[in-house]
Amino acid sequence: MDHPAPTAGPSGSSAAPPPLRERLTIPVLAFGGILMAVMQTVVVPLLPDLPKLTHSSAGAVSWMVTATLLAGAVLTPVLGRAGDMYGKRRVLTGALALMTVGSVMCALSSDIAVLIVARALQGAAASVVPLSISILRDELPPERRGSAVALMSSTVGIGAALGLPLAALVVQYYDWHTMFWLTSLLGALGVAAVWWAVRESPVREPGRFDVLGALGLAVGLTCLLLGVSQGGQWGWGSPRVLGLFAATVVVLALWWWQQLWTEQPLVDLHLVSRPRVGLSHVAALLTGFAFYANSLVTAQLVQAPKATGYGLGLSIVATGLCLLPGGITMLLFSPLSARISASRGPRITLALGAGVIACGYVVRVADSRDLWMIILGATVVATGTTLAYSALPTLILRAVPASQTASANGVNVLMRTIGQATSSAAVAAVLTHHTSLVGGAQVPTLHGYLLSFTMAGVIALVAGAAALSIPGDKATDDAPRATARPQGARDDALEGA
Repeated sequence: MDHPAPTAGPSGSSAAPPPLRERLTIPVLAFGGILMAVMQTVVVPLLPDLPKLTHSSAGAVSWMVTATLLAGAVLTPVLGRAGDMYGKRRVLTGALALMTVGSVMCALSSDIAVLIVARALQGAAASVVPLSISILRDELPPERRGSAVALMSSTVGIGAALGLPLAALVVQYYDWHTMFWLTSLLGALGVAAVWWAVRESPVREPGRFDVLGALGLAVGLTCLLLGVSQGGQWGWGSPRVLGLFAATVVVLALWWWQQLWTEQPLVDLHLVSRPRVGLSHVAALLTGFAFYANSLVTAQLVQAPKATGYGLGLSIVATGLCLLPGGITMLLFSPLSARISASRGPRITLALGAGVIACGYVVRVADSRDLWMIILGATVVATGTTLAYSALPTLILRAVPASQTASANGVNVLMRTIGQATSSAAVAAVLTHHTSLVGGAQVPTLHGYLLSFTMAGVIALVAGAAALSIPGDKATDDAPRATARPQGARDDALEGA
């Protein structure tokens, strides 16, 4: 049964929950965010061995990553909208439950088809962060909101940094199913903790769910991300990839038109068209691109054979430990991001974060041979990512009405996901183009890695420029109010935006 809704506003000044539950709301939501990132990361150490373990091809195994990416991209805005309409805690609990069910399926099976379906279910957890941020907006007073949102945003990097060495240790010393039993237990704990410690938000946007819009977005995003993620394997000029991109353009164009003329759309495109919202989404996409290249390239670089002349030949466990300082840094720097946003505004924090990311890549280009310099560069990039990722939700919170917080943040997370997928494809294309023969195998050259770092650094600078172009934000809680618009007034609303 839901906890009684407060009657005196989102800060919960009246009918407050018991003190212990109130104190645990932020830690429980942060635990859910970390758990989501861990779930996405734990499969990485398994990928080289899964073809043998599941008696399947490497191409089939790659779908364990692709399925999670596609499901997360599609479900994040859909579940965000559902949370705004039907209750954020209810939808958040359901997303964590789907993630846990997927983990149990992975623990029970070695069949690749079952594993792919299970990983798709786990993709639902991508909505955990935007839903949690929306709950924090509804439940916390303004003076506590900034630091809590910053911490929630940082959980993505913290969980990723923790998940890789944890999974590597489990895989190295135990049966690989043990890892999924462990995450199943953690997932069940997360579901129970959210249901107990987090009360249901009273802020709702009633109406009818846009089923057609959800289906259109799902088809369009699936075509886009499938083409981006599989382009390197299928060939960028292959009929399949070109057909997917053509379908993306057609489907999303029709979806855009449908959203503009639907009275209660899945995504309020009139709101998205406002510079404060639209430019925040652009900055999220670019920051996602710049951030993802760091962990992606670092993992490959330090594991490269010593015979390459630059590789360190580290194990997957040691690789995870190299990325761990970045995760710790993200935890430590999230309060600083909140303070900067409170004093200077989140767009300045976002621009500063993008600049720090670019500086981190300067370190990576300057020296990618010594382990301590590699760790230093990766940690600097993680620090910049903390500042940027913590500022993005605050920008959205200040630009959208409270009744659309979860859906708007869901779109913002979607843009980060698209940026990360694009970054993965771009880095793969660069490294594939710059290879040399070492020990009878083609491996990327150091020049290819440095080009990848340079590309990510330039994108980070572009993200900073996009952040500075966002109209100035005021440190107030007077977010735009949702207004009921008759169907014939949608064009007037767009013109007014």
